[in-house]
Amino acid sequence: MTSAALLAGCSGDVNPLLQKEFDTPHNLPPFELIKNKHYVPAFEAAIRESQQTVALIVQNSAEPTFENTILPLDRSELHLSRVSSVFFNLMETDVQDTMNVIAETVLPMLSAHSDDVAFNDALFARIKHVYDNRDNAGLDSVQLRVLSLYYKDFLRSGAMLNATDKARLREINSKLSLLSHSFGTNLLAENNDSYKLVVDSVADLAGLPDNLVAAAADKAKELGMKGKWVFTLHNASIMPFLASSERHDLRKAIFDAYCRRGRNGGKNDNRDIIKQMVALRIEKAQLLGYKTFAHYAIETNMAATPEAVDSFIAKVWAPALRKAKEELDDIRKFAYKTEKVTTIESCDWRFWAEKLRKAEYDVDEAEISQYFELNSCRQGMFATATKLYGITFKKVDDAPLYNSEDNEVWQVSDKDGSDLGVVYFDWHPRATKGGGAWCTAFRYPIDNMDGAHVPGQISIVCNFTKGANGTPDLLTYDEYETMFHEFGHALQALFTRGKYIRTAGNVPGDYVEMPSQINEQWASDPGVIKSFARHYKTGEVIPDELLDKINRAANFNRGFASTEFLAAALLDLKWHMLTDKNNVPDVDEFEKKILSEIGLIDEIEPRYHSTYFAHIFNGGYAAGYYVYDWAEMLVCDAFAAFKESGDIFNQELAASFRKHCLSEVGDGDLMGQYVRFRGARPNMEYLMRHRGFIDEKPGRKAKPASSSSTTTTTATSSSSAKPAAKPAAKPATDSKPKEVE
Repeated sequence: MTSAALLAGCSGDVNPLLQKEFDTPHNLPPFELIKNKHYVPAFEAAIRESQQTVALIVQNSAEPTFENTILPLDRSELHLSRVSSVFFNLMETDVQDTMNVIAETVLPMLSAHSDDVAFNDALFARIKHVYDNRDNAGLDSVQLRVLSLYYKDFLRSGAMLNATDKARLREINSKLSLLSHSFGTNLLAENNDSYKLVVDSVADLAGLPDNLVAAAADKAKELGMKGKWVFTLHNASIMPFLASSERHDLRKAIFDAYCRRGRNGGKNDNRDIIKQMVALRIEKAQLLGYKTFAHYAIETNMAATPEAVDSFIAKVWAPALRKAKEELDDIRKFAYKTEKVTTIESCDWRFWAEKLRKAEYDVDEAEISQYFELNSCRQGMFATATKLYGITFKKVDDAPLYNSEDNEVWQVSDKDGSDLGVVYFDWHPRATKGGGAWCTAFRYPIDNMDGAHVPGQISIVCNFTKGANGTPDLLTYDEYETMFHEFGHALQALFTRGKYIRTAGNVPGDYVEMPSQINEQWASDPGVIKSFARHYKTGEVIPDELLDKINRAANFNRGFASTEFLAAALLDLKWHMLTDKNNVPDVDEFEKKILSEIGLIDEIEPRYHSTYFAHIFNGGYAAGYYVYDWAEMLVCDAFAAFKESGDIFNQELAASFRKHCLSEVGDGDLMGQYVRFRGARPNMEYLMRHRGFIDEKPGRKAKPASSSSTTTTTATSSSSAKPAAKPAAKPATDSKPKEVE
């Protein structure tokens, strides 16, 4: 289709989304020119373009080959991916009723297009011919991997189903996409509107840090309640409130509201949506020949089977729960000793844990945050990446912005001066912005067939509390680590090399969090922190005593953190191991049953109850929430290589890690890629030591791959797991799990 024909799709004005290249710095999307009316015509045109490419593949009378079938298929959705990335990223950062209406139009279009490709018998016949003759085709290892993945994609998307089952699968896919969207829309409304804690007395602010009080005053003013203080269900507000408010009744009120999200009745209740989604996922998996949706979803991950995941979780659950019970006993004793408190409820855990932490380690989060000003943290993060990989950063002052108040853009250059791409940062909460933090892209890097590299356009979205009344943005230590975490995703995206979209940067779901979590390991290094952390008023370097306190307290409350996470991971797994689509249990009763069976104590709530578990019902992590802990196992093992070398900035190791675990990670079997870096399969002992579940033994090395304590993971072919907001439409290519609040 010609450019002129493409540009004709929007009622007389030029639709910027129909252009392949933008006349902007770094070819970034011209956000100021993109209007809501442009999206549907752009999706329609991009889908037609992809359809035409597929038609040309099918109509080719020549014998199917990698070059005339797989390669054009691989490139068939470049434009659709571009349009999808812009729309879905902006929908997450500026949710509007109009955008939701557009999504309700677009999601079925994308689902139908994906199914059209997956169910194209002539196309699959050509792919199968290339696959069946692969041994004599002269393909290199990466081409063979691309071919095998596409063949598996089509099988997993229903290419071998009969006409009746294909029609039903179309219905299921379309319904699931709309239900997932509705779940997320409901949750945003619940976060924003279901409950607000309004405080009108200074006495009721006892214990709260100044920056949280100032932010609550600003929120009250925004809502027309000047002179009061408003605390919300967004993490940046509720979590520091729970950790610091002296008022048990207020902690209980806001925490109960937090845990009730999505099950308050009315139009935003998510329970019926969950039952529908679980039933449809069961039906989909069984149509495709799998026992459960968990078997379908985990097949392409490193773990390979839900049984392996269940076994992995069990190894961590028992010591985590034991540790949590020990922590509860310590908290009870401390609460009684200090204030004669005899009962600890789930809303109290963070408060008393924080008090105990201060008493034992003299750590004060409010004091720590004085040294972690946002701009300084960002520059420290950049300096760390420069020291590791030789890359450099330059602010792009003329970049188009989708939010002029919260956006900033940085160009990233490799050590040889070549352009790696740009990174958008979106730092602060907005009422129309999704909660949590995540990394996405407006364009992923790829190597063209002529060898030219197309740089990435990466986006990092956070919800860090904005400084009030002239105070700079001061991060909690958790927020500081979150910044490094999301930038780890960005580094993998920026470093990605490869000629094939199906493999470049694409990894199994349980590897996705490895690049982000390992970047946190450098964030916690005292030398890294001292290189940038200055008191925002005095300019004083963070004192060694405070760093020592942070380090000594690193494993404090680790049992609680592990237990609340694993309870959610097990809940996710159990939902997706159900087998009867006609008998999906009541949501509240099912949760109660599962949490009782695993022995979760009353004083700990799972990190997510089902009705606000956006990871699995709106974020791409269905049957995959476990991946964070799996990735941490890899991280602890990988970072041990740096520590055991005596230099966490070991340049030889950094180059090897970048090559095998970031840049070329999609080119081969994932476990094979990891072993090329580490020299052995991951050892779970490093994870257990890191969490303080087993004693650290100085000088002890990891056991070899044959050891019984080494995990027995098996890498398999992967589904797409780039940090994307939404997929374009290629069969069996899921969106990257987005980190959500």
